[in-house]
Amino acid sequence: MEKIRIMTQKSMLLIMTPGPTQVRENVRLTRAAETTNPDLDPAFFEFYKKTCQRLARFLKTENQVLILSGEGMLGLDSACASLTEKGDRVLIIDNGIFGEGFYDLVKLYGAAPVYFKSDRRRGVSAAELKAFLEKDSDFKFATLVHCDTPSGVLNDLKELCPLLKSYGILTVVDAVSSMVGEPVFVDDWEIDICVGASQKGFSAPPGLTFLSVSAGAWAAIQNRKTPITSFYCNLLLWKNYETDFWFPYTPPISDIYGFRAALENVLEEKTIYERHEGIAKAVRAAITEGGLTLYLKDDYCSTVTVINAPAGIDSDELVQKIRAQHNILIAGCFGYLKGKVFRIGHMGENARAEFAAMTLKAIEQTLEKEGFEFKADMEAVFWEHVG
Repeated sequence: MEKIRIMTQKSMLLIMTPGPTQVRENVRLTRAAETTNPDLDPAFFEFYKKTCQRLARFLKTENQVLILSGEGMLGLDSACASLTEKGDRVLIIDNGIFGEGFYDLVKLYGAAPVYFKSDRRRGVSAAELKAFLEKDSDFKFATLVHCDTPSGVLNDLKELCPLLKSYGILTVVDAVSSMVGEPVFVDDWEIDICVGASQKGFSAPPGLTFLSVSAGAWAAIQNRKTPITSFYCNLLLWKNYETDFWFPYTPPISDIYGFRAALENVLEEKTIYERHEGIAKAVRAAITEGGLTLYLKDDYCSTVTVINAPAGIDSDELVQKIRAQHNILIAGCFGYLKGKVFRIGHMGENARAEFAAMTLKAIEQTLEKEGFEFKADMEAVFWEHVG
């Protein structure tokens, strides 16, 4: 594996946000490779198709996988635009800011969304969802988030998606922040449309989204009574691209080259989930033993840790001070969590012990200047737990 580049120069910003993440050198260099005309060159067409197939292998699916030109939001928008018709009842499973956000997205395309609201500080309960569905299950599809990045809560897709499928409900899953750090088994978990993106666990630059689309989802899209009210978000334009040898729009060839390199990095690492889990657990041990508190009660994702700001400290101001004093960029939050929590992203290339240790030390030194007294040295605790 390529030697990890340690950032020691003051001019180099260490990015420890929950996406976008740091980009490995081989990905950057691959993006600089000479390009061809991606619309007309059969060699690139084959490269694109094989990249989609390699990604399908990673997602453990036989479903068609597409790579689209746009940030992860494009994938979510395309799924909702392609499935939704006016008046469709759509179940919005909400235990976080991003889960809640699906409501406005499907409503934009004429849906009649219905919330299933759950505790925002732990994963959705399959038992509670089942009780809800026993009373009302007349939904075309349901939306849910694997890891809701603002809180870091992880929902159990292997329980929730088959449950929804047992009631005849299709599923649209936002797995943008969980992929690479947490397993995603599309076929075993019966996910109909699973959306990811380049800039988080895969550690490629932002600009690409991808989707796996099941036969059931394709049937629902093809059997619409009304046209899809979008061009760029119309998945039907892509369904037969392999047999038609035609892209609906010019693919961003350099981005796809870079993503392929990032994907190969991921596929080569046989213990990638263990790496993420080990870093995540050590970070949380350091946080709690140091005297800070975690936002969640349970069901933590291995890609992000969300920490309550100490009393009297605005988390957004803390983030800026850490950057100014240590040249390390972590994240605040937004919505109902704005100013209240700060987030460490340990996903993809960020999930390295030396980077996590440096970040914990920077947080500790910055908060000590603000008058917070730690119960333990967080960096030392981290190294004790990371093994």
